[in-house]
Amino acid sequence: MGVGKSTLGRYLAKTLGYQFVDTDKLIEQREGRKIMEIFDSDGEPHFRALEHNLTQEIIEWKRTVISTGGGLITQNDNLKILKRSSFVVCLWASPETIYQRVKCQQHRPLLQTNNLQERICELLKKRSPFYKQSDLIINTDNRPLRVVAQLMIRQYHQAQSKNPKPLH
Repeated sequence: MGVGKSTLGRYLAKTLGYQFVDTDKLIEQREGRKIMEIFDSDGEPHFRALEHNLTQEIIEWKRTVISTGGGLITQNDNLKILKRSSFVVCLWASPETIYQRVKCQQHRPLLQTNNLQERICELLKKRSPFYKQSDLIINTDNRPLRVVAQLMIRQYHQAQSKNPKPLH
């Protein structure tokens, strides 16, 4: 969260002529309520089940840039599922950068805490082993959107020449 997945995803999709899907927004649309409401009323396990079900659909999508929530790949073999059919990119930022980007946001259920910086570090530590299994990891600290997008596109095309997969 706070690394630029949605912003970059929209830009990348437009550049490639692909469609763009944000899994959190799609879940909200299908459920008719915000992620925060899903967490509050049904809990994180229910939300993770919704993500997993969506992951089963994603593997069939073509010419689509997909922005997933930061926790999606840590649950229910979702990363293995995605990697079978998708080029998986992890956008990374330092805890300090993430903190600066999300500190005023109230819509992130996992960040509703008194010590936001500690929580960010905790989530990154827990998720890092999964993120490191991505096909590509790009640090977004102090990098303009256009530069990150160019790096992704170059690596994506290089990977496509070896093993064609949609970009996620």
